[in-house]
Amino acid sequence: MTTSREPHAIAERELCGLVNGLAQQIADHVRERAVTLGLTAAQATALREMTGPMTMRELADRMSCEPSNATFVIDKLEKQGLVERRAHPTDRRAKHLVLTPEGAALRERLLELLVQGSPLGALTPQQQRTLQDLLKQALTRA
Repeated sequence: MTTSREPHAIAERELCGLVNGLAQQIADHVRERAVTLGLTAAQATALREMTGPMTMRELADRMSCEPSNATFVIDKLEKQGLVERRAHPTDRRAKHLVLTPEGAALRERLLELLVQGSPLGALTPQQQRTLQDLLKQALTRA
């Protein structure tokens, strides 16, 4: 016996499976590319997300993790000479994370590698924007 909600539940289950599958493919892709640069997936994600100076909390939000996890990753990147902690220009309690010249160069190499063979690469730029808009809409409603 099927209910009137059954088709919607099946469609939602299938969509969830597709989103999870894509997320896994992206994670695998990042991990594979990171290894070629001597990085962990978390380190690669941090470098990818560092589009400019930012606080640890901002980075953690972009990485979708807790600030303590981002701190662990940044500690490793700092030891490698890829990131520096600097005084925040307006908040003396906070530090700004800034890429060193070596970190910026490695980030550029990483971005080049991430584009190659990306699971999203089969989509046109317009399709990518549409997918992005739809996912944002779904996340906003949640």
